[in-house]
Amino acid sequence: MIAYVNGILESIEEGNAVVDVNGVGYNVNISGSTMDRMPGIGEAVKLYTYTNVKEDAFTLFGFLSRDELNLFKMLITVNGIGPKGGLAILSVMTPDDLRFAIIAGDSGAISKAPGVGKKTAERITLELRDKIKATEDSMLASAAGLSSSDIGDSESPARDEAVAALVSLGYNATDATKAVRKVLSVNPEISNDTELLLKQALKEMF
Repeated sequence: MIAYVNGILESIEEGNAVVDVNGVGYNVNISGSTMDRMPGIGEAVKLYTYTNVKEDAFTLFGFLSRDELNLFKMLITVNGIGPKGGLAILSVMTPDDLRFAIIAGDSGAISKAPGVGKKTAERITLELRDKIKATEDSMLASAAGLSSSDIGDSESPARDEAVAALVSLGYNATDATKAVRKVLSVNPEISNDTELLLKQALKEMF
């Protein structure tokens, strides 16, 4: 309903910001990480918002970037994750770290968020992994001028093999995934060469 609020930051406290838009103050729920990055009182701020409507409440949830908002919208599609749960996760994880954790199936990292149990975290990785991978592949392909299949899908398993190899060497799954995808973002032409991809990813681990 409300795509964003753009105005002056009137006040801020844990979990909430008041933004003055032409004399009207909007209460916006924000994550801990958003709070840490907000401007000072009296300064201009733009928050991209999600409107949660219930019979007895009309609540805004705000983010400093569309990227965070889109991830939040994905999170709340998962059964057991409401808007407050989505905010809790984005309070302890950056958008990139959350994406890498989901792709790597690292439910342990996600379950560190307050109120998010192990089973719920596992459900997040299970339900959102394909969506996140599709989004990431599309972004990488667009940047490199390639089709998504060129950077690794079910017919090009080099990426997954490289991540698995790093994990078998003792590296954290999230860090391994992050390293492999960083290499692919720079050198998408090696997406089908597991050995070369692994060598390049290992350099990123140090």
